[in-house]
Amino acid sequence: MNRRQMIASTAATALAAAASPALARSPKGSLPDMPVPPVAKKIPVTIEQLGRVRVDEYQWMKDDNWQAVLRDPTLIKADVKEHLEAENAYREAMMASTEPLQATMFEEMKGRIKQDDSSVPSPDGPWEYYTEYKTGDQHPRYMRVERQGTWIENGQPVTRNFVVAPTPQLLLDANALAEGKAYSDVGDIAWTPDHTLFGYSEDAQGSEVYRIYVKDLATGELLGDPIESASGGLTFSPDSQWIFWTNRNDNGRPDKIFRRPARGGAITLVYEEEDEGMFIGVGRTSDDRFMIIGIGDQETSETRYIPADDITGAPRVLEPRQVARKYDADHWGDRWVIHTNADDSIDFKVCEAPTATPGKAHWRDLIPHTPGRYIEGISLVKDFIARQERADANTRIVIRDRAGAEHEIAVDEPAYALTLGGASEFDTPVMRYTYNSPSTPTSTYDYDLATRERTLRKVQEVPSGHNPDDYVVERVNAPASDGQLVPVTILRRKTTPVNGSAPLLLYGYGSYGIPMSASFSTNRLSLVDRGWIYAIAHIRGGSDKGWGWFLDARRFTKKNTFTDFIAAAEHLISTGHGKAGHIVAQGGSAGGLLMGAVNNMRPDLWAGVIGQVPFVDVINTMSDVSLPLTPPEWPEWGNPLEDPEAYDYIASYSPYDNIEARAYPAVLATGGLSDPRVTYWEPEKWVARLRPATTSGKPVLLKINMEAGHAGSSGRFDYLKEVAHDYAFAIWAIDKGWERA
Repeated sequence: MNRRQMIASTAATALAAAASPALARSPKGSLPDMPVPPVAKKIPVTIEQLGRVRVDEYQWMKDDNWQAVLRDPTLIKADVKEHLEAENAYREAMMASTEPLQATMFEEMKGRIKQDDSSVPSPDGPWEYYTEYKTGDQHPRYMRVERQGTWIENGQPVTRNFVVAPTPQLLLDANALAEGKAYSDVGDIAWTPDHTLFGYSEDAQGSEVYRIYVKDLATGELLGDPIESASGGLTFSPDSQWIFWTNRNDNGRPDKIFRRPARGGAITLVYEEEDEGMFIGVGRTSDDRFMIIGIGDQETSETRYIPADDITGAPRVLEPRQVARKYDADHWGDRWVIHTNADDSIDFKVCEAPTATPGKAHWRDLIPHTPGRYIEGISLVKDFIARQERADANTRIVIRDRAGAEHEIAVDEPAYALTLGGASEFDTPVMRYTYNSPSTPTSTYDYDLATRERTLRKVQEVPSGHNPDDYVVERVNAPASDGQLVPVTILRRKTTPVNGSAPLLLYGYGSYGIPMSASFSTNRLSLVDRGWIYAIAHIRGGSDKGWGWFLDARRFTKKNTFTDFIAAAEHLISTGHGKAGHIVAQGGSAGGLLMGAVNNMRPDLWAGVIGQVPFVDVINTMSDVSLPLTPPEWPEWGNPLEDPEAYDYIASYSPYDNIEARAYPAVLATGGLSDPRVTYWEPEKWVARLRPATTSGKPVLLKINMEAGHAGSSGRFDYLKEVAHDYAFAIWAIDKGWERA
C-alpha cells in the first residue's frame, strides 16, 4: 500500500461522515441537535530542525504539487478537496440561520454603491483617462475621452475646446474579459506616452500569476502573443516603443525584468535578481527621463536605472544595496530625488543628487529627518514636490516649491484619511488628493500647488442615504504594558450607548509597516447601524505612529503587536465601548496571525474571532523556502532554518503551534484555494487542530473560496457577499447562533 492509498484507507470513515455534514446530526438525546463537523485525519510527521523537534499531524493538507494547483486549482489532491468541501458544507449548515441576514446585509451594502459610477478623469496630454461601472456590472470599464481646456505639451500651451462634447472611447471592458470565468482580475493597465497603445494584465484564477495583453487603440487589435507568467505590473518606455514587465517564477516570486517591442517581437532579459529574498518591479520616473527598477525586501532596497535615450542599455546601479538601508528614487527634471532612511533617519528624509552622479556620496538633504514625522512617500511635478507624512495615526500633505517654500494641507479632526494622489503628467501645477473619515464619504480634490486653490471634483455618493452627523468618530489612546500609547479609532452611531452593552468589532493588522487608515467604508455601516461599535487598533508593526512604530514590533519584538491589540481591547472595555466576551476580533493575512495569537493569549476577551486568510502556521511557512514569500520575509519574522533564537521566538507565538485545551471563542477562518500569499492549508490546518482543542463548545468554522485567491472574489458584488457573510458570523457569534443551528 503506497502513502496515498494508506491516507485514503485511514480516513475512509471520517470522510464518509464528513461528505454531507449538513445531514449528519448529533446523537439522539444530545443538546443541541447540531451538524457534525468533519474530522480531519491525523498523519503525524516529525520535523527536526536546529536541534528542535515538532510534530505536525496535518501536513498532508499541503498539496505536494501546490505550485501547479495555484495556476490550476482543479489539480488539487482528491482527499484535500474532499475535506475542504466538507468543511464548507459544515459551515454552511451551521450558519444556515444567518442566510436571511447575509442576504439583507448584502442588499444594504449593494444599495450603498452607486452602480453607474465613474472615477474622476486623470488628464494626460490630449486625453483624460478614467474607469466607469454600468448598473449591474461586476467589473470596471476602462475609458478615455479627448481633453478640453489648456495643457502643456513639449513646453508649450495647447488649448482645445469642443462645441459638442467628444465621445468617450472604450479601452477595455473587464466584464467581457471575465465572461465565463469564475475569477478574473485586471491587475494593471498602462498606455504608451504617445497614447497609441493600451496594455493590461489579467489574473484568471486568483493566484496572482498574470497574462499581459497589448492593444492597438486605432484598430482594436491585440498585438503580439500574450505575455505569460507576469507579476501583474507593466510599463511602456518613454519613447512608446517598448513594454517592460516583471516575471513570476514557478515558486511565485518576481525574479526577472523583461522587455519586448511594444507591438510584439523578441523578448529580452533586462535584469535578473539573484537574491531570492528580494522583490523587484519596473516603472518610469515622473519626468520620463529614465526607466527605474526597484529592488528590495522588508529592510533593504536598491534602485537601478536606464536612461530614456539609451533604452536598450544595461541598468545602472544608483546606489548599491546595504542591509537595513532603504531608499527609492525619482527624477525631478534636473536632479534625482531620493526618499530614504539613510544616516539613521528612522522616519525617513528626502535627499537630492545630480543627474550624472546619483550615488550616496552626492546625496544632499532636501527635507531633513525629523523624528516622529514619518515621510511615507513623495510625488513630483515640474515645479513642486509633495510629500505625505504620518504621525499619531493621521496624515498630512506638505507642498514644497523649488525655492524651498512649504505649505501644508491638513485636517483638524480626531481621525481621518488624507491621501496624496499625485498627477498623471509632469508639466502641471495640479495634483490630486482625497479626504475621508470613518463617518464621512470620500471627497476628491484637484489642488493647484501654486495658487493653493482646491477644486472639489467628486463626493462619494451613497444612494441609499447617509448622514455623517448621525455618527461619532473618536480617537482614544490605549496604554500598552510598556507604557506606549496605542491609538484606537472608534466609529458608532450617536444613539449607541457607551456603557458596555453594545457589541464591539475590533479590527487590527500590525505588520510590514503598513498603517491602518481611519477611512470611510460603507460596508461597516451594516454593523454600526445595528448598534455595533467599530474600532481600529493602530498597533505596533504598522507605521501608524512612524517607522519606529513598525520597527518596535518585528522579529524579536513581534509580540508587541499582539499585546497592543489586547491592550486596545482592555482599554475599550474600561471606557464602556465594549465588555469582555462581547467583542469580535477581526484581521486578515498577517492580521490573521494577530487573530490566531490573541485567540491563544486571551480567549476570554472574544465572543468571536474572524481570521481572514490567516497567516497562522508561521514556523512551518517560514521554514519552507519553496513558498513565494518565505525568503523575502525573513527580515520581518526571522529565519528559523538558520537562527535558533528566531526559531524559538517564532515557535513561542505561532498560532498553530500554541493551541492548547482552552475555552476558545467561536472562530471563523477563511481562505482561497489559489492564494499564493497565505496558502489554503494554513487556515485548514489551524481549524483542524483548533476544533478538537476547544473546551467551550463554541464552533470553529472554515470557509475556503474554491475559485479565488488572497483577495477573495473578483467581482464587486461577489465580494460584498463575502463581507456580509463575515459580518453575519460576527452577529451570530455575539448572539450564540450555533445554539439554534
